[in-house]
Amino acid sequence: MSQTVSSNVPYDLLVVGGGVNGAGIARDATGRGASVLLVEQDDLASYTSSASTKLVHGGLRYLEYYEFRLVREALMERERLLKIAPHIIWPMRFVLPHSKLVRPAWMLRAGLFLYDHLASNMTLPKSHGIDFRVHSSGRALKPEYTKGFIYSDGWVQDSRLVVLNAIDAAQRGADIRTRTRLIAANRVDGLWEATLENRITGEQSTVRARALVNAAGPWVARLLADTLKVPNSKSVRLVKGSHIIVPRVFDGPQAYIFQNPDKRIVFAIPYEQDFTLIGTTDIPWEQEPGKVAIAPEEIRYLCESVNRYFKATVSESDVVWSYAGLRPLYDDASANASAVTRDYVLDLDTQGGAPLLSIFGGKITTYRKLAEHALEKLAPVLPAVSGQSWTANEVLPGGDIGEGGFGGALDRLSHAAPWLPEGLAWRLMRNYGSRAYEIIGDATSLDEMGLLADSDLGTREIDYLITHEWARTAEDVLWRRSKLGLHLDDAAKAEVEAYIRQKLG
Repeated sequence: MSQTVSSNVPYDLLVVGGGVNGAGIARDATGRGASVLLVEQDDLASYTSSASTKLVHGGLRYLEYYEFRLVREALMERERLLKIAPHIIWPMRFVLPHSKLVRPAWMLRAGLFLYDHLASNMTLPKSHGIDFRVHSSGRALKPEYTKGFIYSDGWVQDSRLVVLNAIDAAQRGADIRTRTRLIAANRVDGLWEATLENRITGEQSTVRARALVNAAGPWVARLLADTLKVPNSKSVRLVKGSHIIVPRVFDGPQAYIFQNPDKRIVFAIPYEQDFTLIGTTDIPWEQEPGKVAIAPEEIRYLCESVNRYFKATVSESDVVWSYAGLRPLYDDASANASAVTRDYVLDLDTQGGAPLLSIFGGKITTYRKLAEHALEKLAPVLPAVSGQSWTANEVLPGGDIGEGGFGGALDRLSHAAPWLPEGLAWRLMRNYGSRAYEIIGDATSLDEMGLLADSDLGTREIDYLITHEWARTAEDVLWRRSKLGLHLDDAAKAEVEAYIRQKLG
C-alpha cells in the first residue's frame, strides 16, 4: 500500500462525516473564508440523512415533551429552507384525524395553535378543524373518523439537500472527498495530523488541520473513543427508524399523520407520484452502527397503523421498497426511545490544543442552524470561521428558479426545451432547479439526452451526476441523487450500472 503525504499547508477545518450536518458545516465555514476538507467513508448521505421521513417540520409531537425551543427553531428554519431550496423543498398540508382512543381534541387544538404561533416568520397556511364527512381528505378514511385537523409543514428530498450543500461548499473552495475514511488522527504541534484512506484504491494520505469537526452521526462516539482516543462523557442513543413504500393508497396532494394507541405517530405521505410512504418506527438499536434494514415486525406495525384509519388496507405483500436508518440522538437518559430529545448538543474539546468539536444529535430541519451554532462555538479558538453567518438567505445550487416559484420555473423549462416529455421536465426541475439547463446543455431533442433502456434517465444526466455530484455507482444515482430505482426494472438498472462502470473506466 502506497503512503503519500500531502502539502504541509494545513486546512483550517477537517470535517468528518458527509451527512447533512457535516455538509452544512463545510458549506458555512467555506463561505466565511476558511479552508475546509470534508471526508465521508461512503457516498454523501449514505446513512441517516437519506433515511429520514423527508420532512422539513417543526416536530408537532415534540411539543408533548416540552421541546419548545427546538420546535420554534425548527419552524423558523422551515421557512428559511423553503426559500433557499424551493426546487427540492415544498409545502405540504397534513391531515390529522382525531381518534377518541388517543389524545383529546382540545389537546390537539392547543398543540396546533402553539405550532402556528411559535415562529413569527410563518408564511404557510395555519391549522384549522375539518369535517371528514364533507372535506375531500375524508374520502380515504374509515367512516368512524368524522372530525380532525389540517396544518402545514414541508417536504424535502433529503439526500439531495446534503449533496447541494456539498456542491456549494466545493464551489466556494472546499475539498470534498467521498469514499475516504479517517483511520487515525493525533494532535501534533497544535494541529490535527490525520491519516486518510481512499476506500476505492486503498491509498493512504496524511493531512493537517487547525481544527476537527466530528460529524460522524451514528459513529460520533466510536470516532472519539477508537479513532481519536479522546475521552468524552457524552454519548449517543441509536434509534432505528424504518419506512415502507407501497402503491398509492389515497388521492390528493395532502399527507396524513396518524396517532397510534401507543402514543406514537405514523405518517402516510404522497411519494414519487405513484406511491405512498409510510413511517416511521422508533426501535432502540444496541448493536454497532452501519447499514440497517426493516424488520418484519416493523412492517406489520406500520401496516396496522395505517389500516386503523384508511378504508383501503395495506399488507406486507404491498411493500415495493423499504428503507431504514439509525438516528444518532443525544442520550438524555429517557426511558422511552420516542421521548429521547431530537435537540442537538455541541461538545468542544480544546484540552489537547487543536480544537475538536463533536456533534451529538440533530435533525434535517435544523441542520443549517446547527452549522451556525457549531461555527460560533469554534470561532473563539479558530479565527478562520469567525466571519458573519450568511447561509440564511443564500440559495442552494439550483434554488434560483426565478419568478412564479416552481410552476413558473417549470413553464420556462418546458418553453426552452419543448421536446422534453412533461414528466421528465418536471423531474429535472424538481431535482436540479435552474441547474436542469446544465444537464440539457446543447441538446435539441430527446435522442440527444441519451436515454437508457425504458426510462427517462439519460447519459447526459448521469455524466452530470458523476462530474458535479460525486456519483460513482448505480445506487448513488438511482437511490440517493434520485428515486428512479422505484421506477426502473432490473434490466434498466443494470444498464445504468454498466454505463457508470464504462464511464469511470
